[in-house]
Amino acid sequence: MTANTPLTLASSCLLADWPAPARVRTLIATRAGGVSQPPYASLNLGLHVGDAPQDVAANRALLRERLPAEPAWLNQVHGVAVVDAASVGDAPPDADASFARAPGAVCAAMTADCLPVLLCDEDGSVVAAAHAGWRGLCDGVIEATVAAMGAEPRRLLAWLGPAIGPDAFEVGPEVRAAFMARDPAAAAAFSPIDDGKYLADIYLLARQRLAAQGVERVYGGDFCTVIDRARFFSYRRDGVTGRMASLIWLQD
Repeated sequence: MTANTPLTLASSCLLADWPAPARVRTLIATRAGGVSQPPYASLNLGLHVGDAPQDVAANRALLRERLPAEPAWLNQVHGVAVVDAASVGDAPPDADASFARAPGAVCAAMTADCLPVLLCDEDGSVVAAAHAGWRGLCDGVIEATVAAMGAEPRRLLAWLGPAIGPDAFEVGPEVRAAFMARDPAAAAAFSPIDDGKYLADIYLLARQRLAAQGVERVYGGDFCTVIDRARFFSYRRDGVTGRMASLIWLQD
């Protein structure tokens, strides 16, 4: 691909790099390959951020061409509710994670700095996607998702998708205190900087929570949505911006 070749959806999407069973399929949309105009350029999938609804619909239609079904879109509220993707209809439920045991049901986590966590079991019988902003991560969205999957945690694999990196995620002392109240070991994920603030490693925090549940096979976690302006939307960086989606499903 030359420098003058426009990025298409097919050329810009990522796949989870993990040893999942063959019937487990993933697709991670970046910001490229859509029709939205700045500041939402170009593959904005979020209807709630102020973008033209017709452009979001066109972007979702482009994405749908690469999927077995319409994703189970959620009204994400930074909580811990988990739903069955196969039960999600046209009205998105208030939830921050979904799971699927039926082939073709597509779980989706929409993000623009928050952490998308994709999970599957080693038999390829159940998959899940969780939206883990710091509040949901702290309150237990990973634990709730693992429980909803109904598989032994030691048989699960997890992949950590594009999120704000440890060199960009500046937080106040109240965030550190909230995590440490749940697990004192979370202190290792916070590095002090000026004015009593910290840099937080959301990937390490997620790995700690997964390990505490017995999920040891964890992959990914080497992105930064803030720094990688060309590939990723970032709310922390831009304020008004689009949303990406990390998707997972079972294929017959």
